[in-house]
Amino acid sequence: MAQTQYPVSQRETYEASFVTRFLWWLATAEEEIIAECSIDRNRYSIIGFIVLSTWLFATGAWTYFFSTALDNPWVYIPLGAFMGFVILCIDRALIKGINKRNRNRIAPYLFRGLLALTIGFFMAQPAILYLFDKEIQVQVSVDNETRKRIKRQQLDSLYGARKNELQKEQQRIRGEQLASLASVNRLMENFLKEADGTGGTGKVGIEKIARAKKAEYDKLDAEHRLLLTQQQPLLDSIQGALANLETGIRTEEELFRTQLNAGFLTRVEALQHLLDGNAALRYRYYLIVALLMLIELMPVIVKSLLPAGSYEEKASLREEMEKELAYDNIQREKELKKLYNSLSLESDTEVIREFFQNSMEERRGKLKELSGRFRSDKRETFDQMWEKIKFSILSKHEN
Repeated sequence: MAQTQYPVSQRETYEASFVTRFLWWLATAEEEIIAECSIDRNRYSIIGFIVLSTWLFATGAWTYFFSTALDNPWVYIPLGAFMGFVILCIDRALIKGINKRNRNRIAPYLFRGLLALTIGFFMAQPAILYLFDKEIQVQVSVDNETRKRIKRQQLDSLYGARKNELQKEQQRIRGEQLASLASVNRLMENFLKEADGTGGTGKVGIEKIARAKKAEYDKLDAEHRLLLTQQQPLLDSIQGALANLETGIRTEEELFRTQLNAGFLTRVEALQHLLDGNAALRYRYYLIVALLMLIELMPVIVKSLLPAGSYEEKASLREEMEKELAYDNIQREKELKKLYNSLSLESDTEVIREFFQNSMEERRGKLKELSGRFRSDKRETFDQMWEKIKFSILSKHEN
């Protein structure tokens, strides 16, 4: 940004625009000091622009992050703006802590770098998700289908024991019914062969043996029908229980499907699956993460790289002056309070002396009056008179 060069006589009257003052505020520069530093004005405006860029990036990243979990823009936009403001405050605190005194200290830079890296890495996640949104949506669909299959397997495992138990009982009953039916069919076949002469004794017609086989068949058929009648309620109960189990499984599957979403963590997991299976995407992902993290680190990097100019020198001297003046003011106030207490003691001492001197005659008169009463009243003891003197004449010591 080009700055108008003022003559020496007019530099003290420099007035910055609102935008410039705002950039100075972002760069944590004191306006009354920076206005006097012609070189550092532009330098701190550059820092202010970088902080502003980081602030806008953080606000956009956090707004997108909240939009993945919330549907109401009246909620996630204010939340994104608030978190962006928090990042702004952190950045201002970081660059404010870099000054002439600690530029050559490693520990503060390590702490600030670690904090900036942490914030930058987290802020890079929403931006990455936005850039690869189409690919991630496809992967989310694949992952959700996998989750459905896993959920089905879990439900089958959970209800499998009971389902197998019911199915085995159903198969046992049906096996008994089939065995009974086979016996009935065998007896019916024997009876028919005996009746038409193709089997048994070979005599055609309903003879004695045929009638016996017919009676045996009728008896077993009646037992079979009775067995079917008795076991049908149990089969219906088993079938109903199996249907209830299947209905419960389908209900839980449907509930699980409704809970599947494309939220932040789901997209992060989908992105990780994409990175695991695509080396080219993984390389570009880390490159973009590095660039986005660099945006968060830029305020600290720029403040560290720019040389310390006249502003920091004046700010340091102003701080030393304010400390010295604060110490002098405290000492001055302390001396004044000591003087006040000393003079107050002298004045109060004189007042008390004068009070005792002026009251001496009255106390003597009171003593004579009490002594006269003691001489005239023979019933009053000395101790009683002494108590009256202490109460009426003598002073009480201050606690």
